[in-house]
Amino acid sequence: MSQLDLFITAETNRLPYDGEVYYNPALLDKKQASAYFDRLLQEINWKQDEVIIYGRHIVTSRMTAWYADDYYTYTYSRVARQAMLWTPLLRELKQLVEATTGQTFNACLLNLYHSGSESLGWHSDDEPSLQRAGMIASLSLGAERKFMFKHKRTAEKVALLLESGSLLRMQGDTQQHWLHSLPKTRLVSRPRINLTFRQMRVDVVKPL
Repeated sequence: MSQLDLFITAETNRLPYDGEVYYNPALLDKKQASAYFDRLLQEINWKQDEVIIYGRHIVTSRMTAWYADDYYTYTYSRVARQAMLWTPLLRELKQLVEATTGQTFNACLLNLYHSGSESLGWHSDDEPSLQRAGMIASLSLGAERKFMFKHKRTAEKVALLLESGSLLRMQGDTQQHWLHSLPKTRLVSRPRINLTFRQMRVDVVKPL
């Protein structure tokens, strides 16, 4: 451990300016993280994600699931998705994240990456259906993956290694000023699950 590492805590802002990102490397211990990973892999209703890029409809290898307090509709990448209701397992994890962050979340987008060949390109979670300056709490399970931030104006980059059992919090003006991505890597062959607990605007995403 370097001298600098001694001063980095879960409450250290990892962004140099224009946003707030906090990283707790061990919300869950390795045994807990592995157990939750196995259960989520089996119990979640996973589906291949769909996006529209430059007018083309693309079905990704990455799989997703969308759960919430109600049958909320969430549109991103120009595709609308209707939520399923919380499972007991997801509600358990939601309560853990809420107790840790002091925030309340009404929805969760889950991603399943089978290996390092599956990625997520540069984007911001700044859709009108999300509370502006709200918190997104991202719980990582399974393979460790590099996570990148890039400032929209300066192009400055910040990298974090997301460990299994870790919790990443993005809040404040982060989505307005920074892009983030999960780049591809040939060094990772194991799967990863990530749960992004979100604060949705109920007036925008309310079910029909």
